[in-house]
This record gives sequence, structure tokens and C-alpha cells, in this order.
Amino acid sequence: MNMPMPPHAEPGSALRRPDFIGIDWGTSNRRAWLLDVAGEVLATYRDEQGSLACRGRFRAALEDLLSLWPQARQVPVVMSGMVGSALGWQEAPYLDAGVPLSALPRHLVAVGDAPARARWRIVPGMCWRDASGRADVMRGEETQLLGALALAAGDGWTVLPGTHGKWVRLQAGAVSVLRTYLTGELFASLRAQGTLAPLMAVAADDAGEAFDRGVRALGDEEISHALFGARARVMAGGATAAGSAEHVSGLLIAAEWRDALRRGLPREQPVRLLGEPALVERHARCARHFGCRTETLDPQAAQHAAWRAFQRALTEPPR
Repeated sequence: MNMPMPPHAEPGSALRRPDFIGIDWGTSNRRAWLLDVAGEVLATYRDEQGSLACRGRFRAALEDLLSLWPQARQVPVVMSGMVGSALGWQEAPYLDAGVPLSALPRHLVAVGDAPARARWRIVPGMCWRDASGRADVMRGEETQLLGALALAAGDGWTVLPGTHGKWVRLQAGAVSVLRTYLTGELFASLRAQGTLAPLMAVAADDAGEAFDRGVRALGDEEISHALFGARARVMAGGATAAGSAEHVSGLLIAAEWRDALRRGLPREQPVRLLGEPALVERHARCARHFGCRTETLDPQAAQHAAWRAFQRALTEPPR
């Protein structure tokens, strides 16, 4: 059984006054940051109390978290991610993607069943539509992108890999293009059940090379045919099952990059990668195969910068 990580206190935290709490409240996990009056991190916390685990008891789940930091019970709390979805605590309607990311702090949604005098807010997600009216959406990533902008990341493409990988083009501080790929969710499903699952359970001798083989194997193939090819190569006796999971990962991530390039991704401009290090490294390997350059952003620094922006909006007097 996985136990929650205990609060992590920064050196000298007893000398600094708590001033703000930011929570990335996803589907499966919850991560919280406690900031002092200067915007520095006093403590962090992570557990598995995501939105699915907290259905029907979100207020109690938040109060349990706040009990870890009793000295901070009256500070503003800002929550982003699936907590604001239809499956979360309270739905925060999507903003149009044309709204500049810097305006997010002005669109926070107050929690309806918060206690009296509690300053609990939810960050709305964003909805983007193309010229034909097709929609794409995000929740949680808009907060990370706000932090990326605060770290001086300007116009251009940013990839946020994960369960639902996001490709975002920023122009003038707003989202001009958004495309979501179910890469992580599809990979998890293939590994858990179906004809590829037994093969994907066999560990790789060289994970990196197995991943690269998957990237190369995609070629111009349609992705579902290429995925079946991951099974056929073993069943026909031309390869062992070892590394099949990495091979499939290579196919899926390569499909994202191939699609982006077919839609006009410029090879001469670096693509920013923002996410967990293991996934970022896979995207960087794949990008090199396609002749693209990447830059890596620190996800913790971006998240902290975003919380700092919300903190300033809620706690500093207007100028």
C-alpha cells in the first residue's frame, strides 16, 4: 500500500509566516505547496487523494490536508486540475483559450460550500476551437503554462506529456493552438489488457534502444497497424518480447511528433518540454529522430511560479 508523503519543510521554515496554499488536484494524485509571505516554498505534500478518490467528500479531504499545516488554516487556497471538472468538487467553466494566461488569476471560481471566511478558489480550464469548430480542452496544464511564461518562456510550442499529452502553441501569452493525445492512457490500457499486454510485461535488456526501435518502426504506418506490428514481430519469430513496452511507447510518442510535423511544426525552432523527467527524456529522444530540437523546463519551478502569480493576485493590495 502506498502511503502519503509527509510534508516536506524547507530550512528555516519556522521563521517564515504561511501566506498561501496551491494544490494541483488531479485525477489520481494531489500535490500541495505552502508558500510564505515572500512567495518562497515552506513545505510540500503529495498523496493519492485525487479527484476519483475524493468523490462526495472534497471538503473533508481538503480540511484533512489543511490540518497538516494548522498555522495556515486561514490563508488563501487555490486548486487547479480535475478538481474543477464535472467529475470534481465543483465545475469551473472553461475559459476561451484566447484569454491571456496572465489573466487566469482574475477568473478564479470561489468554492460554493467553503466555510465562512475561507478563501478557497478553483482555477478554470481552457477550451480551444479550430476554424471548423472542433474543440480541445485542458485542466491543470493552463496553470503550468502560466508558470512557464513567468519563467520567461515566450511564444512557440510547449509539449506537456502525460496521460493526456498536450501540444500547445503560445502566441502573445495566449493559447493559439491546442492538441491533446491520449498517448499515456492508451499505453496504460495496452499494457493492462489485450493481446499486447503479456509481451509488454517482459523487461527490456536496453530500454533506450527498444524505445528507439519503436520510433523508427512507425515510419508512415497508421498507428493501429504499427501497434499490431509490435505483436507480429514477436509471433513471427523475428524478435523477442523483451522491450515490447518500450517499443510500443516509441510508436505512440513518434505518432505525436509525426502528426505535429505534418501540421506544420517548424524544425528550426526548439520545442519546450514540460513534465515528468522520464517522459520528457522520451520525447527528447523522439524529437532527435525527427530532426527537431527541444528545451526542457523545470516542472517544479513552473508550478511554483504559477502559484506565486495566484498568490500575488489574492494577497497583495492593488496598485
